[in-house]
Amino acid sequence: MMLLNKLFQSWYSCKTLLLAAFFLLITSMAQAQDGGLGPRPGGRRAERLGQLENAKIAFISSRVSLTQEQAQRFWPLYNEFSTKRRDLNRNGRLLRRDITDSMTDPQIRDNMQQSFALRQQELNLEKEYFDKFQKVISLRQVAQLLNAERDFTKEVIKRVAGQRGEE
Repeated sequence: MMLLNKLFQSWYSCKTLLLAAFFLLITSMAQAQDGGLGPRPGGRRAERLGQLENAKIAFISSRVSLTQEQAQRFWPLYNEFSTKRRDLNRNGRLLRRDITDSMTDPQIRDNMQQSFALRQQELNLEKEYFDKFQKVISLRQVAQLLNAERDFTKEVIKRVAGQRGEE
């Protein structure tokens, strides 16, 4: 019983440390200022995006208890999913940005149809990876993953908004 108690305390301390590191990283990232427009290879923006991605991995890891075997199979799959989803989101943002006052109604309609198609592709991607994730982690862990992603996004938005309010 005493050994179990020590193991639990050790696990809890590790989890707390990961969360503290995450919040410290997010706070420092929110305080940093971008030196230019858009991503540049090797630039500060790319570095900060990398830090944000690392913080997201730490956050998800703290929320979804993966065994070492699960982690080895899960993270490559999750990274593949994230890359595909990021590409779809980027294309959707570009489409929305392309709508201008000089466009004709048929052009706007075409743009909106493309936007809807991209959103459908994202939904299909989520369904596809929902099935793939269940082959390497449990259904409960998939649910924890989805909640962790949502909570991470909320926390980042809250911290960035809080930092902008202080400026």
